Amino acid sequence: MILLALCVLGHTRHFVSLANHGQVSNTLRYEWGGECFSHDGKFITYSPNESNPMNMLAYVRDLANDEEFCVTDKPGWYIPGYWSPDSMKINCSQLVTLTDYTIWLLDIHRNEMIQVIPPIEEKSRNIVGPWLPDGQGFYVITDLKREYSGLAFYDISKSKLEWILTPEHDIESVELSKDGKVLVLTENVNGYSNIFIKNTQNGEVQEIPEISKKGVIGGAKISSDGKRIGVIMTTPSSPSNIYVVDMQTKRVDRLTESLLGNIPDRKTIQPELIKYKSFDGLEIEALLYSARQSIDNNSDDKFGAVLSIHGGPTAQERSTYAYAGFYQYLVNNGIAVLAPNFRGSTGYGKKKIYHDWGGNELKDLEYAIKWMISQNWVDNNRIGVSGASFGGFATLSCITRLSHHNWKAAVDIVGPSNLVTFAKSVPEHWKRFIGELVGDPEKEEGFLKERSPITYVDKIKSTVNLLIIQGANDPRVVKNESDQIVERLRNKGTGVEYMIFDDEGPGFTKYSNLIKALKKSAEFLANSLSL
Repeated sequence: MILLALCVLGHTRHFVSLANHGQVSNTLRYEWGGECFSHDGKFITYSPNESNPMNMLAYVRDLANDEEFCVTDKPGWYIPGYWSPDSMKINCSQLVTLTDYTIWLLDIHRNEMIQVIPPIEEKSRNIVGPWLPDGQGFYVITDLKREYSGLAFYDISKSKLEWILTPEHDIESVELSKDGKVLVLTENVNGYSNIFIKNTQNGEVQEIPEISKKGVIGGAKISSDGKRIGVIMTTPSSPSNIYVVDMQTKRVDRLTESLLGNIPDRKTIQPELIKYKSFDGLEIEALLYSARQSIDNNSDDKFGAVLSIHGGPTAQERSTYAYAGFYQYLVNNGIAVLAPNFRGSTGYGKKKIYHDWGGNELKDLEYAIKWMISQNWVDNNRIGVSGASFGGFATLSCITRLSHHNWKAAVDIVGPSNLVTFAKSVPEHWKRFIGELVGDPEKEEGFLKERSPITYVDKIKSTVNLLIIQGANDPRVVKNESDQIVERLRNKGTGVEYMIFDDEGPGFTKYSNLIKALKKSAEFLANSLSL
């Protein structure tokens, strides 16, 4: 049962986009919440944008009659959460803005919406969790009046939230045993996952050290007898594997062996957490993957280095088998990797990057470069930069707006080059948030141009080896974003390699394409930055 739950878990809180080739505007998107199936097995819940591209409405499908009906009668972006024990209600989060999630209670039998957290002056991010077995309320992960997300409980009889845990790091997930006696929580600490158990009867909290701080936990489920925890975890040396934890003995059994092509653990590099001060004194954390030769030989040789910039922009560099082994390939080819969590990244509390793309976070990245070139083991003539999506935008910003640094190579994967055209071309259900996220392309055209890499394309030095990768059917960062900058560069005689995937939408949905793109990127950087 744990294995089945984990298979389903792998699809929760994720997005699916289905696009006809060449018809990006007809993209159909489905989103699943924390619990898809009702407890009696009669219904499933999800939110699509099928009825109106601007909205993600909550739907329920009656499996016996193969009928579906909408349970949200107000426009917006809804994320169905968990079913009540009697399978009559669903708790649901709604994105009001990017920093403000409200909560609704959806009664599927009365077809009624009840707002649990009314709008207040202070914005908060509220993610619904599981119900108590008696149906008297449910848990909520929230940063209401806090910098970091803690755990609260919504008591239906009192119509209010009550705090349960308020740590100084973000709580990421919560699961409740079938009898309601045990909570399992994961916490994000410096990019690693801590996992701990809370006894709801006596309030005792116990960490599980055997599996905490080893990697990143993507999901956890409690067995039906309440004695074991199934966990999906990835580490810097291994892709996702399934583990089972005995809650009494704390014994951890690894059930799977993800394929690594017979690469031994001794060949992989564990990242080091480093910290540096940015322009305003803010302490920025970054993961440093040292070149293997520098570790094995303990030599005074100098090595090339890549600044790797994550997407999101509110994602986070974490201790995982990053990008299907991309980092491990580079470090085993004599190239170090520095992956910073600039301001606005998850883990810093409330977001500090909205409506500031190419602003203070670019300064954080410049100070990351300064840290890199200050190290005596870095060859300042062999510095590269790479990133995808927002990371691609930041990569282009580095080689244009920070062109005074001696960049040798850059890889941009589906990065916006022009914030004006990017903001105008995003999917319909993003458009209500694009002003808050990036800026209003009509009212703030000058501001967005000033922050766009395309404005500074003439500053790209001819000595930079540049690779741009793009999916032809991407509805989020459309192909024109890459076409623009490639055309400008080629017109001015600057070399650029352009790799287009005609059968890809957002990201890489086909594993074969993902491997081709990562292989190309890794070899491009290794060849460009080698002696």
